[in-house]
Amino acid sequence: MSETVPALEVRGLVKHYPGVKAVDGVDLVVRQHEVLGLAGENGAGKSTLLKALVGLVSPDAGEIYVRGRAVKLRSVVDAANHGIGMVFQEQSLVPNLTAAENILLGSEGGAVRRGVYRWETMRRLAQEQLDKIGSTIDPLARTDTLTFADRQMVEIAKVLRIEERSQHPPVIILDEPTSVLESKEIDTLFAQIRRLREIASVVFVSHRLDEVLDVCDRVAVLRGGRSVGEVAAAGAVPRDLHRMMIGSTGSDDHYHENAAVPVVAEQPRLSVRGLSGTSFRDVDLDVAVGEIVAIVGVHGSGREDVCRALFGAEPTTAGEIRLDGKRIDLSSTRAACAAGIGYVPAERKVEGMVGPMSVAENMTLTKQKARCAGPFVAPRKQAGLVDRWIQRLSIRTPSRDTAIQRLSGGNQQKVVLARWLVGGDIGLLLLDHPTRGLDIGARSEVYRLMRELAAGGVATVLLADSLEEAIGMADRILVMSDGRVVAEVACPSGGKPSPLDLVKEMV
Repeated sequence: MSETVPALEVRGLVKHYPGVKAVDGVDLVVRQHEVLGLAGENGAGKSTLLKALVGLVSPDAGEIYVRGRAVKLRSVVDAANHGIGMVFQEQSLVPNLTAAENILLGSEGGAVRRGVYRWETMRRLAQEQLDKIGSTIDPLARTDTLTFADRQMVEIAKVLRIEERSQHPPVIILDEPTSVLESKEIDTLFAQIRRLREIASVVFVSHRLDEVLDVCDRVAVLRGGRSVGEVAAAGAVPRDLHRMMIGSTGSDDHYHENAAVPVVAEQPRLSVRGLSGTSFRDVDLDVAVGEIVAIVGVHGSGREDVCRALFGAEPTTAGEIRLDGKRIDLSSTRAACAAGIGYVPAERKVEGMVGPMSVAENMTLTKQKARCAGPFVAPRKQAGLVDRWIQRLSIRTPSRDTAIQRLSGGNQQKVVLARWLVGGDIGLLLLDHPTRGLDIGARSEVYRLMRELAAGGVATVLLADSLEEAIGMADRILVMSDGRVVAEVACPSGGKPSPLDLVKEMV
């Protein structure tokens, strides 16, 4: 096959949903042996386009060409047979199967004989895929016992199996593959992507524009469901892509520091002393009214478990928690909600929302009194409440009755945040990677909301998506390592630490 024939080409692709024009005439060319970046804000049409390329949705119009031939991709298996595979952002693993079973699912080959697993063969074949990405995961470990980051590595190993399955050079689609990976794991992944370029074509999707420019050859940009152009990665900077994504250069005050309010030294809103659990111990933490305190640490430092413990979702073995000077028992999430504590989890689609339920139902899920008259839901009361927050947070949705799973990631996150605000009784907000998977515009909106809440007196504990985010948003930063708080770093406006200052404490 001629090297000039694209590995994958999309012409005039269209996909509409009721009230939503998801993809509106997109053109895309993926050349052989290149890494193509795909950039765009949440809601730009990236997810719908990718789903069409792997057979999960059927386009209303347009054509898809694989190695110069028009194809109809009716299923994931059909796409795989044409050499197209995808690592999904929200993960597609079966939790009660082993890592090996997930990696080989649907293409077990010699690992199954007469309907019976040959476990040693399965382990060996899975290990070959894991070795490609330098992973030390046990192939026979149950998937639901793995961390989110480890599950993401299993996803990547799974899609690499397409190298053996396809008779043609494959097209590998990576949708936000680095969202929960640590720096070392990202370096390993990027090395693997560069290796893949020799035998395949890669479509790389990430909201981290510096990553896109680092690993890609070209970058195509979508806006409002349409193709708006492309740039060569060499010589480009993130601002170039941002300008194309939103039609402007964006604000220089990305973290809205001009809206930050001074924290008044007074009795802490939250006071934690000697908190211990299965993966952390002797944690002390104070958060004042209107203060944003970030907790940073490498994977396994214990910071996520501390955050969950403060919401009653993780058991503790020792310690004391006080809220506004009153000792509280956070033995359950119900108790945390009753105390005025809100929690936005890292795995939004798994723990933060109920996909088939409407925007209105998700927004009022934990605030039943706010939408009820007596023991019954008052539809007009709920509608008025929800509509006010949709307008206040600029949530883009066809209506309050739209299923939340049909919204973009940024708008889903706004609904999850609004859930804790509709009752007006939140004093402490726990944010576990609140901007994970969001584009630069949606992140900025979340930062603005955080500033507004802090100005209104809400105390915030932030597990940031990056050190830069922690530095940009926090008044103080706690560093955790091996389950303990090992340092506290002041983070005043005009005197911010550098990422290197924090890394020195983390390792």
